[in-house]
Amino acid sequence: MEEVLVYGAGERCASCVNLPSSEETADWLQAALSRKYPERNISVRYIDIFSELEGTEATFAQKVVEEDLFYPVVVIQHQIISEGNPRLKDLYAVLDNHASTA
Repeated sequence: MEEVLVYGAGERCASCVNLPSSEETADWLQAALSRKYPERNISVRYIDIFSELEGTEATFAQKVVEEDLFYPVVVIQHQIISEGNPRLKDLYAVLDNHASTA
């Protein structure tokens, strides 16, 4: 299974007022990726950066907070794909690249 992580918070960042919430973005990405890649098992998981986390998720959430990253922050295999409003084109390029190297 391939996993896309969407780090964010229930409260929108100040510059993201007119954009969907991080959780809504995760739902939107799941739908878009399921349509684009119906043959692949891609899971999109929302992670609240202010919740009780452990391990790499806690470390990455702390990074989002400390470095003032614009959330949602979309991550695949420990690599930041986007900050703020994600572009599907960028996400597709990374997923296509991972599929070709697998």
